[in-house]
Amino acid sequence: MEFGSGRGKVVDVGGGGTVRAVGLVVVAVIVLILLWASVAKVNTGNVGVLTMFGRVTGEVLPEGIHLVNPFKVNNEMSIRTQEIKESASVPSNEGLVINLDTSLLFHLNPGKAAEAYQKLGPNYMDVIVEPTLRAAIREATASHSANALYTGEREQVGQQIYTQLVRELTPRGVEVERVLLRDIQLPATLKSSIEAKQQAEQESLAMSFRLQKETQEAQRKRIEAAGIRDFQQIVAQGISSQLLEWKGIEATEKLADSKNTKVVVIGNAKNGLPLILGSQ
Repeated sequence: MEFGSGRGKVVDVGGGGTVRAVGLVVVAVIVLILLWASVAKVNTGNVGVLTMFGRVTGEVLPEGIHLVNPFKVNNEMSIRTQEIKESASVPSNEGLVINLDTSLLFHLNPGKAAEAYQKLGPNYMDVIVEPTLRAAIREATASHSANALYTGEREQVGQQIYTQLVRELTPRGVEVERVLLRDIQLPATLKSSIEAKQQAEQESLAMSFRLQKETQEAQRKRIEAAGIRDFQQIVAQGISSQLLEWKGIEATEKLADSKNTKVVVIGNAKNGLPLILGSQ
């Protein structure tokens, strides 16, 4: 500090340096805060949707570390496969109530994440996916009978639900992967009736098989009997009394040539051939 005899003059040497130092510290802190705010981290399996002052900018960040405008906010959304399980009581085309357990596998389309965040919000599953799934289930089951759902048309129902979900959710940024029908439960009386009908059909098929088998066996026996009859007729036509006498003569000659002792009576009353009475 300096004093003069004329006009007074005051010079503060130490105070100016302190203000400058404080200012530099403040600027450095602000810069560090801005740098920290400029770093956006997106976790694995997610994308980052950027908003600025509450407005969706349309920018979508992939996984990793990114430098962004510090005034922009990073809103992460999962793009992994997710599952929704739905248990609903739905009507068939006869008006019967059926309990249907369904699973939906889906994921968010990364390219439409900003649009889905803007129009549906981060809770898009509750807003659009679940209600659409329930509506698709009711519409699919209402076009089929309870018997068909319990027996042979489960795959058709699942495909119908899948097709409707793809048609309605894909434009909203939700990709449908698969629809699984885990279980279909019918009213107890209807289930018993269907099972009894199926058992009767199986028994009918078994009886038809047995009848067919018996018919084939009868046909085989008829063919075998006809063959035996034809053979006997052919053999009978070729046998005559002269042939029988000749065969008798041949047999007698063989017996006569045999070294065994035997008793032979000459002069059979029917054909004159020897009659063999006994042998050793």
